[in-house]
Amino acid sequence: MAHFKYQLQGADGRTTTGVLNAPTSEAAAAQLRGKGQVISLTIVEGAQQSLSEKLKALNHTSGPNQKDILNFTTQLAVMIRAGISIRAAIEGIADQVENPKFKEMLTSIKQDVEGGKPFSEALAKYPKHFNSLYINMVRASEMSGSFAKMLDRIAAYLAQQIETRAMVRGAMIYPGTIATMAVGVTIFLLTFVLPRFAGVFKGKEDVLPWPTTFLMGLSSFMVAWWWLVVLVLGALVGGAFFASKTDAGRLFFDKGKLVAPIFKKMFRALYISRSLHTMGELVNAGVPMLDTLAITGDIAGNHYYRGLWRRVHAAVKQGKKIAFELNRTSLLPKSVVQMVSAGEESGKLGEVLDEISAFYVKQLREAIKTVTGMIEPIMIVIMGSIVGFIAMAIILPIFKMSSLVK
Repeated sequence: MAHFKYQLQGADGRTTTGVLNAPTSEAAAAQLRGKGQVISLTIVEGAQQSLSEKLKALNHTSGPNQKDILNFTTQLAVMIRAGISIRAAIEGIADQVENPKFKEMLTSIKQDVEGGKPFSEALAKYPKHFNSLYINMVRASEMSGSFAKMLDRIAAYLAQQIETRAMVRGAMIYPGTIATMAVGVTIFLLTFVLPRFAGVFKGKEDVLPWPTTFLMGLSSFMVAWWWLVVLVLGALVGGAFFASKTDAGRLFFDKGKLVAPIFKKMFRALYISRSLHTMGELVNAGVPMLDTLAITGDIAGNHYYRGLWRRVHAAVKQGKKIAFELNRTSLLPKSVVQMVSAGEESGKLGEVLDEISAFYVKQLREAIKTVTGMIEPIMIVIMGSIVGFIAMAIILPIFKMSSLVK
């Protein structure tokens, strides 16, 4: 149960304030309905903060993240539905925001709205945090008069995108962690364990098997030239990072995501679900088709899918159907293209896109489970092979020397 501070204006024009308990802000607004005009409704922060909240407060040097934008959108939708003016709603939300940069942004947006600018135009000043999809859906709702309902749709879209990104990131972190452990164990064995046997094998190099000779040489190199190994690894990691920021590098990595044996199904499901979900939301919001296709391309997240939607945009601009260009690509399954074509012909494109994107969200979850399920045994086999090879290189010469002694 949360505490909410409210401000009401009665029929006589007098303003009253108070605090009430409710499970959600929507429930609090329902309790106030009929008692007067709600001016503001904000959550009262508790006197004690948990350690995680204190650590979170220390990380407010940057602007808002996607979760902050989601919370803002959700609260704004509830307050607008409760009859609170958009100016008062933004002000109320800004009062409880802890991030100073986000508070400054909301204050500026409130001032623009007070000055007569449309809300979508005020948001457009911050494209880094409110993308073109967000702004265009808000603009469409301003024209249709369904502001609160549209905010709910935007919030649902943001929530799904955050969840999807978290699932994919989790699937990528797991193999990265296992690989890091494998490299760490190998380095430990080569630099701390094998050198202990150097004295035992000294002078007997002629009778040592090749695995032992190879590993002893590698161990000696890493102990003597460890700084060079660190520099090379750092240069490779840094080079890959900076390359990913260039057009050629992004093209290379985006292509790799689509052809990597284990990960390609997961990434294809991700890009298809994201593209079609974005397109469906914009179509259902009443955004013009050319704008919808342009925004879908921008949010696709992969160079090749971005290029696909830009080609579709060019084709539609020339008067062609959406399915015309989609039929010429291998980035979308033929069944998806057929359903999009059917939705376009029947006038139910938005509904069809919603159904397809929901299906591919399920496909994405299954692909992530498959990836994590396959990576675990593969990494175990790789780690076992490395450790087994090193153990064999140590044990084999001991057996060989003992047989020579006999």
